[in-house]
Amino acid sequence: MQIPKQLRGNPKIISYDFDFCHLEVYDDYVKAVMSEGITVSPEHNDILLQVVNKHFKNKSFVYITHRINSYAVNPTIYLETAKIENLAGMIVVSNDPQQKIQTKLEKVFFRKEFRQFDNMEDALEYKNLILKKNLC
Repeated sequence: MQIPKQLRGNPKIISYDFDFCHLEVYDDYVKAVMSEGITVSPEHNDILLQVVNKHFKNKSFVYITHRINSYAVNPTIYLETAKIENLAGMIVVSNDPQQKIQTKLEKVFFRKEFRQFDNMEDALEYKNLILKKNLC
């Protein structure tokens, strides 16, 4: 099996296991898999912000959430998340029809790039486009 070119040369820097998610930090993006049944709260957002500040200080990055598990998000949390200056965009990875509907609702609250893809390969391609556009 060949590794997709989007994944080559982009090794994971570190991963974190919190009670509410598994978080992987890469050179130019963060990938989160939230825990089953949680409700994403401002407190969770604060912890994620600490990780982002540690690894992406003064550097653009993209946040990718791989929605494998079922959990709730209060979409107003994105009003605060969008204030992170170096956050270039957010990507949701899920092929669940309900998640696609949820993503459309969440997008209203997020004033930066925000897209949904069915798979990680397409998400990583789009991540590269967001970051390239952000440099211009």
